[in-house]
Amino acid sequence: MMRCVAEIGLLAYPGCQLSSVYGMTDLFRIATDWTAEAERSYIRVTHWTRNVSDPDAPPVCSWVSHPGQDHRLDYIILPPSIVMPDQMSDMPEEAAWLNSWHGAGTRICSVCAGAFVLADTGLLDGRKITTHWAFADQLSRRFPKIDVAERHMVLDDGDIITAGGILAWTDLGLTLVERLMGPSIMLATARFLLVDPPRSSQRPFAQFLPRFDHRDGPVLQAQQHVHAQPATAHSLAELSAIAGLGERTFLRRFSSATGLKPTQYVQNVRIAKARESLELTQQTVDQIAWSIGYEDPAAFRKVFKKLTGVSPNTYRMRFGVAG
Repeated sequence: MMRCVAEIGLLAYPGCQLSSVYGMTDLFRIATDWTAEAERSYIRVTHWTRNVSDPDAPPVCSWVSHPGQDHRLDYIILPPSIVMPDQMSDMPEEAAWLNSWHGAGTRICSVCAGAFVLADTGLLDGRKITTHWAFADQLSRRFPKIDVAERHMVLDDGDIITAGGILAWTDLGLTLVERLMGPSIMLATARFLLVDPPRSSQRPFAQFLPRFDHRDGPVLQAQQHVHAQPATAHSLAELSAIAGLGERTFLRRFSSATGLKPTQYVQNVRIAKARESLELTQQTVDQIAWSIGYEDPAAFRKVFKKLTGVSPNTYRMRFGVAG
């Protein structure tokens, strides 16, 4: 007789990525198939959607992998959204439903922009959570009580688990399989799906997205100068002169507008150029370092690893496409 180790509810909210809903359903089914005959166990999966006949009512169960039982949700997962966060509609019914289950002891999980739906519940206030690196600033601005640590792929806060990128549902799914069925079943599932075991960091994937929409003209002039001449050493005195501001005023306004100090901004611009060269050219690491203004390749390697989490050679092995 098979034993149910947990029920996981997948909330298909409006605009969510349905492929992840069905992908996680398949992942948990595959994990069940890999359990040994002598210890047959399964994860019960249920799909929950808004009641179309009464849109103001809580979500209702629309699909069950193992029928015949009352629902006792151990986990609820909010999948990614295919709608950009600024276009996602408010979901008060879903938020109330999530709060109700959480109050009954259910662990709530989100993937990618699913964190915006979860944040509406207030359950993330005061917590460190992760989301897609491209949405981190927007989530922080919209929900200032949340500590967004987008470098992480999965963050487990006990009753709340958050995952980063749009395909991080595989990382979250495998994390839950390991917790519920053990590491051997998790690894067997990952091997069958031809995916890596749960990853720890988004940093190798994250791109530098400079802010240009802050409407601070003098700061924008300094930014444009840095981007036009990434290999040039840019001192605070030079950049503040280009902006036509005193150094202290420039430093304050630049940090406020861009979210980075000028030295950090220059580093990010240079490393973005280096990543492009590692992906698309056969230049050596030393040549790339010199081309973006680093006289000491060792210093370049140190900064590169600090910002991306991996060495230049490891980055090239993973993302390089030049033949």
